[in-house]
Amino acid sequence: MFDIGFIEMLVVAIIALLVLGPERLPGAVRTVGLTIGRIKRGFSEVREQVEREIGADELRQQLHNERIMAELEKQALGKSSNVKRNGNQNVTTDAQTDTPDQPSTAPDHDSPAPRDEQR
Repeated sequence: MFDIGFIEMLVVAIIALLVLGPERLPGAVRTVGLTIGRIKRGFSEVREQVEREIGADELRQQLHNERIMAELEKQALGKSSNVKRNGNQNVTTDAQTDTPDQPSTAPDHDSPAPRDEQR
């Protein structure tokens, strides 16, 4: 917390001894120690509370993301079941695929479709 070395602590102790005197110095050290302890506990409580809030926010965000993912999966399953129902009519098997030896039975999608001319 504070970057105070041994020499600095010794100087502060000597100045405190000269200013307060030997009678009041132990009481002052005790008071300062208690005050520093209270400040440290206060900061640690605030830090823990912030960490709990951040953890709660992360948990809320994770639950929200899981809810969205579940909805997307439901939509994807609904679409895939519709595709399976509608797609079974258009599915070709390996026996129906084009090979060089067999003529094509499927319509060629690259060539234009024949038009019925009515005049």
